[in-house]
Amino acid sequence: MRRSALVVATMASFLTPFLGSGVNVALPALSEDLGLHAVELGWVASAFLLASAVCLVPFGRAADMLGRRRVFLVGMGLFTVAAGGCALARHGTVLIGFRALQGMGAAMIFGTGLAILTSAYPAGQRGRVLGLNAAAVYLGLSIGPFVGGLLTRQWGWPAVFWSSVPLGLITAGVAWRGLPPDRASEFGGSFDARGSALYGAALTALMLGLTAAHGVARTGLLAAAVAAFAFLVHWENRVENPVLNLPLLAGNVVFARSNMAALINYSATFAVTFLLSLDLQFLRGLDPARAGLVLLTQSVVMAAVSPIAGMLSDRLEPRLVASAGMGLSVAGLAGLGFLSVDTPLAGIIAALVVLGAGFGLFSSPNTNAVMSSVDSRLLGVASATLGTMRLVGQMLSMGMASGVVAIFVGHETLTPERHGRFLAAERVTYFLFAGLCVAGVAASLSRGKVRSGPSRI
Repeated sequence: MRRSALVVATMASFLTPFLGSGVNVALPALSEDLGLHAVELGWVASAFLLASAVCLVPFGRAADMLGRRRVFLVGMGLFTVAAGGCALARHGTVLIGFRALQGMGAAMIFGTGLAILTSAYPAGQRGRVLGLNAAAVYLGLSIGPFVGGLLTRQWGWPAVFWSSVPLGLITAGVAWRGLPPDRASEFGGSFDARGSALYGAALTALMLGLTAAHGVARTGLLAAAVAAFAFLVHWENRVENPVLNLPLLAGNVVFARSNMAALINYSATFAVTFLLSLDLQFLRGLDPARAGLVLLTQSVVMAAVSPIAGMLSDRLEPRLVASAGMGLSVAGLAGLGFLSVDTPLAGIIAALVVLGAGFGLFSSPNTNAVMSSVDSRLLGVASATLGTMRLVGQMLSMGMASGVVAIFVGHETLTPERHGRFLAAERVTYFLFAGLCVAGVAASLSRGKVRSGPSRI
């Protein structure tokens, strides 16, 4: 069972970043073929992230009620079918719609994969397997840009989506045969439908507000997001089985601040690949395969560093390793903030090496801290909460990047006369992200110790 859990979780962790990073390299081809402007290109990624973020915690709760294996299999099936739908789409709206459906399937995968893996291994071995799991994520990120670039150059952008279909089918087959059936006695409780609706409305309004074209619309949507979050907190404190476990966040310092560190880290790093993919192809004239090779740098370093960081977190306090990683991320982002049209590729690659090392040092120790700070009965909630921080962070990262691009470039295609404005948007965004990471270092250092057990307020 342990081996099957490791294989399933690892394959699932590889698949989604592989597709996502491959799609990033295919964005210029998408823009040319479907006539998408810069902000719409952002929504190709953001629709996936928003749907995943909205659905992850509810589906994590559903997995605790109905069974993790069952929800995982449904999610992998939906993810795979939607990938085929994306490949067949011939209109931007249809593509974005299928990306949203794919995000729903991914939420079922994210909400169960870590819980399945963590529940199969004792605490003393989790750092190692979580490090391997994180390495699979970075391997997917590593291979995705290069393979996506080659597929796009040879057969067009639909080939990137088709490539994930057999991988999804294989993962579902291994899960079906290798994971034991769910035992009904393990699960129970009621589903918080109203809280789920408020949660989804708040995230949707927030994302739409960040990318809105007009100031009035932006202000109104962001105000609606704040109001929805306020109603959500009020409701979740009253309901017996809330979709968000606010008492866990309020009463467990390690858990709360580790999740906050994850939110900040993903908010500050995820959109870098999106921005650099457009920069390398639109501004510097690289073809998709060469652009993918450059972007490969960060992910290869992540994959190399992550298992080492995971093992270190089994011996040292995870907050120390993770905080050092966040500090390196500040340096890498600040380096990218000085980009110009004359910056050599070697300078971009050097910044990506530093950024990759920082993220690799941060991720698996931070995951170890989160999953080791709760009781075994809350592993599903912990997994879903951490996954939500990751997805919301990625969504916010894309939202901030798209918002800055909209301010500088507008809702227009990236023609040569707009390249200078796009470069200015890039630089502002990188410095914004570096500032976020500075705050993330503080959140990471203040979380407390894992070795003595969960810190309580």
